[in-house]
Amino acid sequence: MANIESSFLDVSYLDTLSYQTTIIHRLDPRIKLITTLFFIATVLSFGKYEIAGLIPFVIYPVVLIALGNLPIAYLLKKVLVAAPFAFFVGIFNPLMDRAVLVQLGPLELSGGWVSFASIMIRFILTVTAALILIASTGFNSVCMALEKMGAPKSLAVQLLLLYRYLFVLGDEASRLTRARSLRTFESRGLGFKVFTNMIGQLLLRTLDRAKRVHLAMRCRGFDGEIRVSRPLKIGGRDLGFMLGWSGLFVLMRLYPIPQWMGGMVAELLK
Repeated sequence: MANIESSFLDVSYLDTLSYQTTIIHRLDPRIKLITTLFFIATVLSFGKYEIAGLIPFVIYPVVLIALGNLPIAYLLKKVLVAAPFAFFVGIFNPLMDRAVLVQLGPLELSGGWVSFASIMIRFILTVTAALILIASTGFNSVCMALEKMGAPKSLAVQLLLLYRYLFVLGDEASRLTRARSLRTFESRGLGFKVFTNMIGQLLLRTLDRAKRVHLAMRCRGFDGEIRVSRPLKIGGRDLGFMLGWSGLFVLMRLYPIPQWMGGMVAELLK
């Protein structure tokens, strides 16, 4: 019960972080969304055996976390929660691609292990960027930015409602779990039959609760429009943020910066 409640409250903390007034939070949501999407697209454009070229892209999440006053431990914990999905996607690569690709002294690394490492690095970079976007913007503003950028209004509203109703689902699940724990003793009430009944009850109770929430929203004037307290206005600082980072992403994608740095270090050590 406590785990269910704490996990959903933990997720809602992302929206709480978006209420800050740092230089990153004050940027227009559309600018941050475009920059994040461009960052993700650039990171994903690398080949499956690329590792060194991905390392410079760490600068983007690091700078945003520092300027946005975001808790790095919290974001890393969220990345680790989703990491098993990427892990099980790439863990079979070493079994399918056994050709030696890298020789590090006596250590031989196959192409499968290199591609697996590349998948994990790209996963960490992209998921961290997405979490930073939500933590510095808020899910409401992200959905409104999608709508203003031309995404179907129904899609943006559905994404927002899906996000909001996840907390309704978590609240009803915690109520069911609490009721079961108060009515059972020792190991009773933990069987598969009880679990399936709880799933059915959770669905019915969540639908009923969702109807009440929707009626409350309509009574308070909800008409399908996404509104936020901060007005959308793109200024010179916003354009500078987008163009500056986009130019840096293109530079890091086209030129082997790690090799340049390695060569400079080698020259200095001579």
